Amino acid sequence: MSYSKWIGGGLGWALGGPIGGIVGFTLGALIDSVQGPRPEVEVEDRYDRHTRSQHAQQHTTGGDMAVSLVVLTAAVMKADGTVTRMELGHVREFFGRQFGPAHAAELLRLLRDVLKRDIPLREVCEQVRVNMPHPMRLQLMHYLIGLANADGRVDRAEEEMIHRIASYIGVNEKDLGSMHAMFRRPAPSTAYQILEVEPSATDEEVKKAYRRMVMKHHPDKVVNLGEDFQKAAAEKFRKVQEAYERICKERGIA
Repeated sequence: MSYSKWIGGGLGWALGGPIGGIVGFTLGALIDSVQGPRPEVEVEDRYDRHTRSQHAQQHTTGGDMAVSLVVLTAAVMKADGTVTRMELGHVREFFGRQFGPAHAAELLRLLRDVLKRDIPLREVCEQVRVNMPHPMRLQLMHYLIGLANADGRVDRAEEEMIHRIASYIGVNEKDLGSMHAMFRRPAPSTAYQILEVEPSATDEEVKKAYRRMVMKHHPDKVVNLGEDFQKAAAEKFRKVQEAYERICKERGIA
């Protein structure tokens, strides 16, 4: 999948606003390399027409999600002042697993460029919050938490960055705590954190919490982003199911 294909059939709001300001130049260079040189005015006119059209539609696509993923990946990786090999390896593996080798290679080229740029975090996150439905923002945060855990520990600067992003895009502390718990070793306490209930909750409250989490994290919530993101959502959904099964086993809930 090439960026020229994204612009021809998908990228809408992500190409406008602060996100577009960060990635626009890189996208243009990649398009030129795929399609060959074009007159500058023609490229500019087509970009403007497409952006205006997509802003009118306000439709979130897999392309929008992936570009947002790249920009916020760069923000988390830069948070502690060091981009590590383990972080790059985690991103490379995730992109490869979710998008396939060719698409992943293009996203990594885009990431390398974005890492060199200043990211207006609040403005970028505001664009994500306004245009991206809540289930998709949850999926975005789940990925970023996994990235912060890639080297086996979460640096304080990374933790603060995760919390800032979550706050800016409208993901609350309960949701954030639940997703953080998904990356910890299985234990009775983490199972309850994943379901967003206290260990003192009644069996009925646990069942209600599980049903609520199923509704919130079901992969069908991101179905319009395509198979790539549904795979990642399914992994998060599996963690919810495993947490509920652990609690049921401990309590003898049928």
